[in-house]
Amino acid sequence: MLRTGPRLLRTICTTAAAYQHKLKLALIGQSIFGQEVYNKLRKEGHKVVGVFTVPDKNGQADPLALAAEKDGTPVFKFPRWRAKGKPIQEVVAAYKSVGAELNVLPFCTQFIPMDVIDCPKHGSIIYHPSILPRHRGASAINWTLIQGDKKAGFTIFWADDGLDTGPILLQRECDVGQNDTVDDLYNRFLFPEGIKAMVEAVHLIADGKAPRIPQPTEGATYEGIQKKENAEISWDQPAAALHNWIRGHDKVPGAWTRIDGQVVTFYGSSLLDASVPAGQELAIKGASRPGVVTKNGLVIFGNDGKMVLVRNMQFEDGKMIPASKYFSADETTALELTEEEKKMAEDIRAIWKGILSNVAVIEDSTDFFKSGASSMHVVRMLEEIKQKYSGLQLQNEDVYMATKFADFIQMAVRKFRGEDKEEELVIDYVSKNVNNMTVNMPYQCFINGQFINADDGKTYDTINPADGSIIASVSSASLADVDKAVAAAKEAFENGEWGRMNARERGRLMYRLADLMEEHQEELATIESIDSGAVYTLALKTHIGMSVQTFRYFAGWCDKIQGATIPINQARPNHNLTFTKKEPIGVCAIVIPWNYPLMMLAWKSAACLAAGNTLVLKPAQVTPLTSLKFAELSAKAGFPKGVINILPGSGGLVGQHLSEHPDVRKVGFTGSTPTGKQIMKSAATNLKKVSLELGGKSPLIIFSDCELDRAVKMGMGAVYFNKGENCIAAGRLFVEESIHDEFVSKVVEEIKKMKIGDPLDRSTDHGPQNHKAHLEKLLQYCETGVKEGATLVYGGRQVRRPGFFMEPTVFTDVEDHMYIAQEESFGPVMVISKFKNGDVDGVLRRANATEYGLASGIFTKDISKALYISEKLEAGTVFINTYNKTDVAAPFGGFKQSGFGKDLGKLFFPSLISHLTVQINEKTTLPMCYVSRKNMSY
Repeated sequence: MLRTGPRLLRTICTTAAAYQHKLKLALIGQSIFGQEVYNKLRKEGHKVVGVFTVPDKNGQADPLALAAEKDGTPVFKFPRWRAKGKPIQEVVAAYKSVGAELNVLPFCTQFIPMDVIDCPKHGSIIYHPSILPRHRGASAINWTLIQGDKKAGFTIFWADDGLDTGPILLQRECDVGQNDTVDDLYNRFLFPEGIKAMVEAVHLIADGKAPRIPQPTEGATYEGIQKKENAEISWDQPAAALHNWIRGHDKVPGAWTRIDGQVVTFYGSSLLDASVPAGQELAIKGASRPGVVTKNGLVIFGNDGKMVLVRNMQFEDGKMIPASKYFSADETTALELTEEEKKMAEDIRAIWKGILSNVAVIEDSTDFFKSGASSMHVVRMLEEIKQKYSGLQLQNEDVYMATKFADFIQMAVRKFRGEDKEEELVIDYVSKNVNNMTVNMPYQCFINGQFINADDGKTYDTINPADGSIIASVSSASLADVDKAVAAAKEAFENGEWGRMNARERGRLMYRLADLMEEHQEELATIESIDSGAVYTLALKTHIGMSVQTFRYFAGWCDKIQGATIPINQARPNHNLTFTKKEPIGVCAIVIPWNYPLMMLAWKSAACLAAGNTLVLKPAQVTPLTSLKFAELSAKAGFPKGVINILPGSGGLVGQHLSEHPDVRKVGFTGSTPTGKQIMKSAATNLKKVSLELGGKSPLIIFSDCELDRAVKMGMGAVYFNKGENCIAAGRLFVEESIHDEFVSKVVEEIKKMKIGDPLDRSTDHGPQNHKAHLEKLLQYCETGVKEGATLVYGGRQVRRPGFFMEPTVFTDVEDHMYIAQEESFGPVMVISKFKNGDVDGVLRRANATEYGLASGIFTKDISKALYISEKLEAGTVFINTYNKTDVAAPFGGFKQSGFGKDLGKLFFPSLISHLTVQINEKTTLPMCYVSRKNMSY
C-alpha cells in the first residue's frame, strides 16, 4: 500500500496500432491546410486519384493544386459546381471519372452538390473548425472568440445535405487563452492537429472503424459569415466583450470603429489589468469615454470601466501603424538610402516581383495585399529576404504595418540600421559567423540585470565538441558572485517590483519571453549546437522548441495557483472562517546539466517563475552559452532586475555554495546521483526544499509479439537520441530470445546508415559527444564491457576525425552482474540482454534489479501484457510501443536513486510554494487572524 501513491504519478505513453487498409481519395478544397492533408495522406499510402480545387488567382495556383501538379496527380480547377441551383453535368462527370472511394474536404469554400457528396463508396468527410453542433457556419473560429468560449476545437463529420449538420466522426478540443486570436488558435492547434485528425479519420474509414455519431440538437448554434460591414465595434459592452469582438475579427475581417471621421480597424488586443496609464486622449465615435494613446498602445474602456489595450491600428488606405504612434504617425521623415541600402531595396523589389507575378512593375505605390498577396505570401517574402539579408530581422506584423513598397523599404532600412530597436542592454558579445548567420553570445555572469565579469576576474574556455576549438572565454563565478546573485534575487522577491506584481502580469512577461525565444530560435539552436554538440535540427525542434513550449505552458498557470476554503469544526456557532493561500517561497537555486542546456533551464525555471519565486541558476560548466543568451532575452522581455541571475562556473564551487546558502529556499538539481546526495546534505543547513532528477538505467523490454521494425526504430531512438546523452535513454534492452538475433541484425544494419558528422549539417544523424572527458569515459565504459565478456557487435571506438565523436555501439550477451548492465553510460551504447521466450515475470525481476527508476519501455501488441508490466515496473515513466515522448503537461521524474519531485505539469508546483492558513472570526472589527505557514507535503 505504501507504493501506490507514487505509482499514480507515472506517465504511460502509448501509440496507436498501425492502420492496414488504403483508399482511393478525391481531395476537394484549397489552401495550405489542404496541401498538408494531401501530402500526409499520400505519405500514409493512400492514393489521391484527383484534386478538385479553385481556379488560379492573379496567375497563381492554389497551394493544393501546386503540390498535386508536382506529383502528377490529376488536378481539376472548377470555378463552380452548380449553375442555377443544379449540378453542372460536365463537372460531375469529370469528378466521377477519377473513381474515388472517399471524398476528403479539408477546407472548401465552394458549394459541392449532393451528387458528388454521396457518389463515393464511403461518402464524404469535412473538416470544420468548431466543436459541433456549436458554431455551425463559415466563421466558426471567429465566433468561438467573439462569444468568449473557453474551449475551441474542430470536428470531422460526414457530409449530408444540411449546413454542418452531418454525423460526427471525431472531434478534438483545446483551451482558449485569454488573448488568443484566430491566428493563435489556428497555428497552435487547429492547423497542426487538424491535419493529423484528417489523416486519422481516413484511416478509421479505411479500416471500417469510423463512427457516425448524430449531432445533438442541444447547444446547436449557427452564426453568419463575418464581413467588414458587420464587424463594427458596439461600444456599450464590458471590456471583456470588446476584447473578444476585436480578437475574434483579428486579422480578417477586422473589427473597426470611426476616429476623426474615418474607419480605423483594431488589431492585437489584450485585457489590461492595471491602473489607467499615462497618455494622450483620443475621441472615438460611439465610445462613452475617450481612449488613451500610451507608449504601449491605445487603451479603450468597456462600460464596466475595465480596460483593453489595442496594439495596432489600420486606416482606410490600408496603412497600419502601432497604436502608440497614432499622434506621430505622419512625422517620420523619409530616409536617404546608402548604396548598400539601395541594392537591398532592389533585391526586395525583385522578391516582390517574384511573388506578385501578375504585376508588371513594382512601383513605390504598389500595395502587397491589394496586388493579390495573401498571408501565405508574407511568410514566403520574409523567408526570401532572410536568405539574402540574415541580419535583417522582420516579422509578419511588419508587412501588415507597411503594405506599400516604399513604406516597406523605409521600415526595412530602419530595422537594418537598428533605429527601431528598443534601448539595448550593455552586453559584450562573442560573435561568430556560423550556420549562415551571425550569433552573438554573452559570456559574463548575469547578476541583478547586468552582465558583469566574475568578482575575481577568472574565466574559463568553453569548447566546440565538433572540432575541439575554443568558442569563448566565459566568466567563472566566485563565491562572492554567488552571494551577490542570491542577495539580488532576495531583494527582488521581498522588496522589488516582482514581489508586488500580480500573477497575470507575471504570465504576460513569461509569454513575452517565450515569444522572444521563438523569435531567436535559430540563433539559440545554433549556439546550443556548437556548445553542446547537439544536431542542429534536433536542437531547433527539441532543445529550443520544447523550451518555448515550457514557458508558454507555465505562463498560463500563473493566475491559476489557488488556495481553498476549508470547513472546520469551530465554524459554528463561533462563525470562524478558515482558508489557505498559496505563496511563493523565495529564492530558488537551480543547477542544470549539459545534455539539454536550454531545455533543462526551461523545465526547472519556468514553474519557479510562474509561482512568483526568483532564481539563481548555474548552467553546466561545459555548456553555459544558451543560458547566458536566455538571460539577455529575459531582460529584453522586461523581467525586473534580480529576478533571474545566471552564474557560469564550477559546480563544486558555485553549485555547492548555492545548496548551502541560508537565503536559498529551494534547490532544483538535474545530474548524477552522487552529486544529488551531496546537495541533499548541504540543503539540510536550513532545511531548504529539494527536488532531484538523477541517474537512470532505464530498461526497455522487447517481446517477440511486437511490431519488430517499429521496435528497432524506436529502440534505436531510445538509445541514440541526442547521442545517447539523454537522462531517460534506454540503458538496457531486454529482447525476447526468439527475435533477439533478428533484432540485433536490423539494429546494426540501421546504424550503418547513420551519418556521423558536423552537427550543423542538416543531414547529420549523430553529432559529437558533449566534451572530451565524457568521450574518454565512454571509451573506458566499452573497454570494461569487453573485458567482462560482453560481445561488442558494433562500434565502441572514437571516430577518426577532429572533435569528440564516438561510433554508435552495440553490446550483446550482457549478463546481469556485468558493469555495463548495472551502470549508466550516458552515451550511444546499446546494451542488449536476452530473456527466455514467455518469461514475463523473469524479465520483470531483471528490469527492476537496479537502484534507478527514471523511465522504462515495453514493445508488445498484447495490451494486457503491456498494462501488467507497466504496473510492475519501478520507474517514473513507462513508454508502451513508443519512447522519448515527453510533454510539458505530463509530470516527469523518477523513483529510488533516480531522485524525487516532478518536473513539468502541475505537479511541479508543490515544491515551489507554501501554504498560508488564515482563520478569521466574523465578529472581530479588525480581522484578528491566526496565521500558520506550512510547506505543502509532496
